Amino acid sequence: MEGKHQFTGRELFLLIAPLIADSLLSILIGIADTMMVSTNGEAAISGVSLVDSISMLLINLFSAFSTGGSVVVSQYLGRKEERSARMSARNLVYISLAVSLLILIIVLPLRGAIIDLVFGELEPQVRRYTDDYFVPILLSYPFLALYTSFTALSRSEERSVRTLAVSALMNVVNIAGNAVLIFVFRLGTRGAGLSSLFSRILGAALMFLLLRKPSDRLSLQGIMKGPVSIPLIKKIASIAIPSGLESSAFQLGKIAVASLVASLGTSAIAINALVGNFNVYSNIPGFGLSLAAITIIGQCRGRGNFKDIYYYTKLLFIACFICTFIIDLPCFILAPELVGLYSLEPSSIIRAIPMTRLCLIMCTLIWPLAFLFPNILKATGDVKFILFSVFASMWVFRVGSAYLMVRVLGMGVEAIWYAMYLDWGCRGLLFTLRFISGKWKTKEVI
Repeated sequence: MEGKHQFTGRELFLLIAPLIADSLLSILIGIADTMMVSTNGEAAISGVSLVDSISMLLINLFSAFSTGGSVVVSQYLGRKEERSARMSARNLVYISLAVSLLILIIVLPLRGAIIDLVFGELEPQVRRYTDDYFVPILLSYPFLALYTSFTALSRSEERSVRTLAVSALMNVVNIAGNAVLIFVFRLGTRGAGLSSLFSRILGAALMFLLLRKPSDRLSLQGIMKGPVSIPLIKKIASIAIPSGLESSAFQLGKIAVASLVASLGTSAIAINALVGNFNVYSNIPGFGLSLAAITIIGQCRGRGNFKDIYYYTKLLFIACFICTFIIDLPCFILAPELVGLYSLEPSSIIRAIPMTRLCLIMCTLIWPLAFLFPNILKATGDVKFILFSVFASMWVFRVGSAYLMVRVLGMGVEAIWYAMYLDWGCRGLLFTLRFISGKWKTKEVI
């Protein structure tokens, strides 16, 4: 590859491998967390699942700025304009922290009303678990915003090994904290939330210390001195705002569906959460490759290297399909044993096994087109098309067809996943056609 393409094979490996490993570690810890919480029963799993659906909407609002900042920084690094890249990095931290603090101030006193508004009347035990879990999760937002920004910057300068090391330590602290707070102090979902808070504080602190090295291209040494640059914030916002709206539309749709699931009862909520864990695990390679795509495609776009954009897009997709198949095949075969590890009722386990297997198939065949392509297009600056495509597909297929199948046709929790696969197929087709059209070449960020 040397001399032919913008990145060497070694550079790609050192960028991508730690990101996939990081995704694997984080997701396995998340599954372990769910299993720990499940010892408190299906109501505990349901409470955590419902809060997480709202939490992801809020987190995506400030995480969108990390995406925007990463695109801007990567394109400046591709042009070898390191001073502009460093200034963009600092302004990314300022805006991400400000947005996360604003969300915390607004949502914390209204958390109960939000739960009631979104999910309606819940079983008393489920409602209590949501209250216990939501407060520490909300308090962790500023630290998570900083951590997300710091890791985005490390990826932009191809230092993903660093993010893997910090993430590993965070996850060890998180799972150890869960074990102590849930099993020893019997804090249940409150213990799970507190453990997440502590681990996010640690992650933000460690990443900040690592990014203060003067030798780093994106060093944050002296960040408290500013300056705040409105032009750079506007560049970041040009990617972040459409990305945030896209993510918000996506999460609002998921919340609408979660509300529908909640109406089907505690067992349906628990089954949905369980299959969701397998969905996330299945897409570990995709998550890592999607993060790498912003750096790889962003730097190529910054240099105007369209030939390599096509080359690396093909490479990323081939890697995604192969890696996803490799990790999904054993899960498909061992689905009954893996599902049985969760503390669910026997009738719930029987329903969850075929749902899990179908999910693994869809994740292998369709998911990459629906979720890897958006980051490739975002890295080129083509964000508005993604916003409109996701909004339309989400509300017509995932939400609309889910309500049709459940409310009109009387189907159960399985319908929620059928609707989701329709959504994946639609957006995958739209993104594929957009990339083939080449219209993304006309978009500029810097």
